[in-house]
Amino acid sequence: RIQLAKLILPALFKLIKPVLFLHVCLCFVHSHSHAMNLTGPEGYIEAPPQPSSAFHSTLDCSYIITVYLGYGVEVQVMNVNLSEGDKVVLEDVGYGENTMLANESILMRGLVVRSHSNQISIRFHSPRPRAGSVLLRYQFFVLSCVFPQRPLYGDVSVSSLHSGGEAFFSCLTGYKLQGHSVLTCRNASTPYWSGKEPHCLAACGGVMRNVTVGRIISPGFPSNYSNNLTCHWLLEAPEGQRLHIHFEKVALAEDDDRLLIKNGNSIDTAALYDSYEVEYLPNEGLLSSSRHLFIELTTDATGTSTGIAIRYQAFAAGHCHEPFVKYGNLTSSDNTWAVGAVVEFACDPGYTLEQGSVTIECMDPNNPQWNETEPACRAVCSGEITDSAGVVLSPNWPEAYDKGQDCIWGIHVEEDKRIMLDIQVLNIGKNDLLTFYDGDDLTAKVLGQYGGSKSHFKLYTSTADITIQFQSDPATNVYGYGNGFVVHFFEVARNDTCPELPEISNGWKSASHPELVQGTVVTYQCYPGYQVVGAELLMCQWDLTWSGDLPSCERVVSCVDPGKVDHSRRVLSGPHFTVGSTIQYICDKGFTLSGNSLLTCFNRGSSGPKWNQKLPRCLPETFEPCSHPGTPTYGIPSSSKLHFKAGDTLHYSCLAGHQLLGEPVLHCVPGHPSQWSGLPPVCKGKKLQPYVKFHFVKLVSMSLSQPSLNGLL
Repeated sequence: RIQLAKLILPALFKLIKPVLFLHVCLCFVHSHSHAMNLTGPEGYIEAPPQPSSAFHSTLDCSYIITVYLGYGVEVQVMNVNLSEGDKVVLEDVGYGENTMLANESILMRGLVVRSHSNQISIRFHSPRPRAGSVLLRYQFFVLSCVFPQRPLYGDVSVSSLHSGGEAFFSCLTGYKLQGHSVLTCRNASTPYWSGKEPHCLAACGGVMRNVTVGRIISPGFPSNYSNNLTCHWLLEAPEGQRLHIHFEKVALAEDDDRLLIKNGNSIDTAALYDSYEVEYLPNEGLLSSSRHLFIELTTDATGTSTGIAIRYQAFAAGHCHEPFVKYGNLTSSDNTWAVGAVVEFACDPGYTLEQGSVTIECMDPNNPQWNETEPACRAVCSGEITDSAGVVLSPNWPEAYDKGQDCIWGIHVEEDKRIMLDIQVLNIGKNDLLTFYDGDDLTAKVLGQYGGSKSHFKLYTSTADITIQFQSDPATNVYGYGNGFVVHFFEVARNDTCPELPEISNGWKSASHPELVQGTVVTYQCYPGYQVVGAELLMCQWDLTWSGDLPSCERVVSCVDPGKVDHSRRVLSGPHFTVGSTIQYICDKGFTLSGNSLLTCFNRGSSGPKWNQKLPRCLPETFEPCSHPGTPTYGIPSSSKLHFKAGDTLHYSCLAGHQLLGEPVLHCVPGHPSQWSGLPPVCKGKKLQPYVKFHFVKLVSMSLSQPSLNGLL
């Protein structure tokens, strides 16, 4: 059975995973080499191969792993133990130049490296007699093409990024695809698309037959057109139908640039619109009297502008033309737009309905037409908003705003809520200002003030109101499509308080402030018999998070450490203060114990374990004083007080001509009773020396012979 399995399983495995790996190992030591070929969809590489003996020179080992086209190699580091000087390099070698994927400097356990082609190389080098080692696991994976780039003013969808998958390109209405509309992911060592991504361009003229609905835009739109253009478009509706056009945008340079719309199939037919002669665009659009419209755009050699964007639609006899509102939507009672159809308009978020009516009706069976002009949706300057979510747009968005504007928007939500501002686009002039006030007027605190360009960011209010002011410089030079700002806003829960903290079992909490604003301290306490585990105090921090984790109350199973007593040491019955354990306090020498020296931990029921006695004290020991030991004859004591405290000293000295015999200093030694350290000394008179007597006799005889003394003798 084992032999049969060895024959069947490899074949079965190849059917399940039809990918062949070629694993080649070449190791060179002293001009000797050995090679090893392995096959299989996955495996391990140990470098250098084990078991290995002590090498006496350098070691070089190369591994190459190859899979079929369309697959890549994934290598995972299972273990790494390199010696000093060891080198390991992983390279992608399946296409063109070799690309390093990793080396020994970043190798660590768990690191995963993937190739971009079907072949990977691993090199191991060691200059030491005993090399380190690395264990790698390899397996295949399916390679794919990179996701194709979406064309500007177009879109792309992909059936699959793997070999054989297709990418489908399309353009927005009014643009034409330049290039292939479909690209295929081709199999190779590194899969690639069959061609370059196409572009979406606005053509200068063209003939469009049997049109139903569409759009004509000037070359370069929404950017400026170029000079010296002459563009002709011919629109042809299906037989028996007419055409209606709606002006989305007409912006021509103030010179000889011109837009002509003719009611027929050539330049020679009657004009429906001439920009030379008409100052304002007709909001209701234009209707052809036949199935044709001819459009001409001419530009001169001087200035340029955004150009034109015109929407066209064919409609049958007995029906009104399909209504249209840019930056909005509509609902209708009849999508064929027959007589009697009622249409209701609404604007996209951030836009306001202007001019025409919110509701229009198709009337007059003989000559069907709408009873009111279709409205327009525009991004206006200023407004008061009470919605819970919405958008604030720069005036005329996505067109450029005007010079010298001062716009103010007020946003208001429920009193106990706050506002989150998501500024998705901010691209205004350097001297233009967009200011956010944290309140309902311009005297509120400034939340932020911005000019120029800034990437996506968010702001949060501290109140239920926000005031937005936009001021454009009278000399601003910001023009073109997409210049301005887009601010989304949402009603959110208060963001100036920390989240509510829950109660804890067997305990309670108290807060230093009724609202959990920044700086609020919440204190947790436990019922008798329980103790707080964790932080008793939690503070609401500046980022509106609590300073620690929630504590808990756990039943007390031991006494609290009673602490140490000054001037003493203690003897514990065990390492923990569980019920029944004892602590004995022993005072240092010179101190006496006040209180019980032995404390015992016992259980007091619901209140939990307690010590049976209060903590004792070690007080300095007191002694009786020493009485004055007396004063020797001819002696002088340093003090004549009657009593001396234990530890005091008494010094003795003698009168002139007397010698002190004994200890000159006595100490009052503490005791019961206290005693002097010895007897008082004795003062003994000194004997005169012969030469002293001689000089004394001589001095007397000399004195008697003086005249001054004769009268006295």
